Amino acid sequence: MTDAATPSPTATPAPAAPAAPAVESKPLITYETFAQLDLRVATVLEAREHPNANKLLLLKIQVGDVVKQIVAGIKAHYAPETLIGTQIIIVNNLEPAMLRGEESQGMLLAASDATSVMLLRPEKAISSGAKVK
Repeated sequence: MTDAATPSPTATPAPAAPAAPAVESKPLITYETFAQLDLRVATVLEAREHPNANKLLLLKIQVGDVVKQIVAGIKAHYAPETLIGTQIIIVNNLEPAMLRGEESQGMLLAASDATSVMLLRPEKAISSGAKVK
């Protein structure tokens, strides 16, 4: 009779699960801090290459009844013509910034890993300007 704590000599150990990649964490924030972000759905009206930068695109977007320009570092992953008419998620209340001589009036949201960048988009069409909760 073998002890239950002693493995059988013929038993094979279970394969180890692959280690998940480390995820960089940032400091915790309060809900009140998160709630200050105005996340909205925007529709891309125009998209073109930035005249003074190799990695940037200029996007003219519509957020509700407002038209804005954002500068996005997605040129290596998206052709401008493929973005026209698509909906994206943006940070609508980001302070405007000048990027290589062009004003950016928001920021699009994207996920990335070592090999790709993917824009965050609504699952299906929704009103431009819809609030993301």
